[in-house]
Amino acid sequence: MQDPVLQLPKPQALLTRSGWAVFLLALVVVCAIAPFLNLMVPAGSFFHLSDYMVALLGKIMCYAICALAMDLIWGYTGILSLGHGLFFALGGYMMGMYLMRQIGRDGNYKSDLPDFMVFLDWKELPWHWALSDSFVATLALVVLVPGLLAFVFGYFAFRSRIKGVYFSIITQAMTFAAMLLFFRNETGFGGNNGFTDFKRILGMPLATPSMRMVLFILTGLSLLGFFLLARYLVSSKYGRVLQAIRDAEGRVMFSGYNPIGYKLSIWVISAMMCGVAGALYVPQVGIINPSEMSPAQSIEMAIWAAVGGRGTLIGPIIGAFVVNGAKSWLTVSAPEFWLYFLGALFIAVTLFLPAGIVGVLRDPGSLLRTLREFRKGR
Repeated sequence: MQDPVLQLPKPQALLTRSGWAVFLLALVVVCAIAPFLNLMVPAGSFFHLSDYMVALLGKIMCYAICALAMDLIWGYTGILSLGHGLFFALGGYMMGMYLMRQIGRDGNYKSDLPDFMVFLDWKELPWHWALSDSFVATLALVVLVPGLLAFVFGYFAFRSRIKGVYFSIITQAMTFAAMLLFFRNETGFGGNNGFTDFKRILGMPLATPSMRMVLFILTGLSLLGFFLLARYLVSSKYGRVLQAIRDAEGRVMFSGYNPIGYKLSIWVISAMMCGVAGALYVPQVGIINPSEMSPAQSIEMAIWAAVGGRGTLIGPIIGAFVVNGAKSWLTVSAPEFWLYFLGALFIAVTLFLPAGIVGVLRDPGSLLRTLREFRKGR
């Protein structure tokens, strides 16, 4: 009698045919349709995409990258971080330092030093500004600084087996401590005002429609690229181990896997993604200051993932667009109600949409069933 042959599961496709179709459509929208509507269609036309909308969509795509990064650690690994705003801000500060050096003598004080340093009577750049005049070095620091901090923090946290709400609390404490540090003028990061009044990047002016569109396209390509990277990670054996850690970490250890390396690696990857998002955010918005490190910013990232549907990749992206689109509209039409809306939205998702928007799209009847169960429970 022959021994049974063990059939290994077939490798999962990166995307389905319909998935590739949607991906290519998004690529065409970002690289062709949006530039055409903004640069070629006259401003008075109904189909014209305004510079305001280009900047808004570019900002939301940066947030979508952060939501995707949050989904990798929370949705697929079960690690809820309330400090990812720190990594986003660090990437933004690295790019902001380069943009401040690009101002040159065009500042208010006509000095080679940034205006805030002249105001504080500094005579030379601090040591941590040494590489800020190099665009290549800035690109490296955008990923290395958040990644290194995430590695050091994660190494000690995961080796100490800190989990659950305790991990969430210390990540929030970390970003709050960093915010207080960056508020101080002597750290050389602009204090409360941060960095602003950017004029050029790579010697080219920032405040032009063509440069805004270039940044918009780069942000869209980064979002699509990170989506494919995340999809590749979660569909591989590595991703299956991450999901097993989320569901039953003790059984993973019993099976011979060391969860620390997996959790640390995805934690660092997620932090680097947020750093890239922050670097793309700053030249489009035109400012970076310590408020980006506030705990509320990190909590919002978790809300984007929850609203869209964590553990789905596409869900957090949708959640980032929905929540920030509503925020953009409400902060203009009814600014006093925005925070109430955000809180009510999070409560409603927790109670009635545990799988988020994507869960309802996949199973429209799930919302009705949840409402019936909620009524019975009352």
